[in-house]
Amino acid sequence: MQHEEVPPHITDDSSIDTGRRTLMQQAACVAGAWAASGLLPSVAGEVRQSHPRSLLVDANGKPISAKALRPGETLLFNYPFAASPVFLIAMDGEVRDVELLTEAKQRYAAPGGVGPKRNLVAFSAICAHKLMYPTPALSFIGVRRGSGNEPAQVIHCCGDNSRYDPARGAAVMSGPAPQPLAAVLLEWDAQRDQLHAVGTRGGEKFGEFFEKYAFKLEMELGRRARETAGATCITRPASAYSRQWQSCPA
Repeated sequence: MQHEEVPPHITDDSSIDTGRRTLMQQAACVAGAWAASGLLPSVAGEVRQSHPRSLLVDANGKPISAKALRPGETLLFNYPFAASPVFLIAMDGEVRDVELLTEAKQRYAAPGGVGPKRNLVAFSAICAHKLMYPTPALSFIGVRRGSGNEPAQVIHCCGDNSRYDPARGAAVMSGPAPQPLAAVLLEWDAQRDQLHAVGTRGGEKFGEFFEKYAFKLEMELGRRARETAGATCITRPASAYSRQWQSCPA
């Protein structure tokens, strides 16, 4: 029977156990720090994009309070471009990170929730299939109550009947969408109770979006459409972002 060779600087099994315990404690501390910040370590080869760091504010310029967002509430802001809308959703419970795949089969870690209840998540509001998105006049994609065995909240696009699960990184639940909605990375400043958008993870559709709606966006926003987000992003309730939200079968 072979015995494990003990390195010269270790004299007994108790020293080995002590070293292992120390490493486990250090790993636990690092994991705790990740969880507290709401950010995840990178997955090898994952899809993560850097974008401006933008403070989320209301229409009066006052920072949004994470603690004030109620479960089931949905807000919208434009990020990382002036014309690209994002859903900010207060989920009913804590949201954990999940590993997902883009249409190109690239792996990425969709972040868990942030905020005091770790239930605040954000996703691009551009459907991954037909690129439908909320406009000031009308929206065919929105956050709705789930039905049957679905989670409490789902993101549903009436244009193609794609349904996404915001509790699992906006993974596709049903419909023709080829990939999850891109996740928008949020940071929560616990001391100030403020939220920042700091980047994205997953498959972005912004290039296709600007190509498909070039004329429409030019008419609405002019050259500002492709401008990146500034130091702040105005955040509005869904009802104030679009005048009409198209209802569609569950």
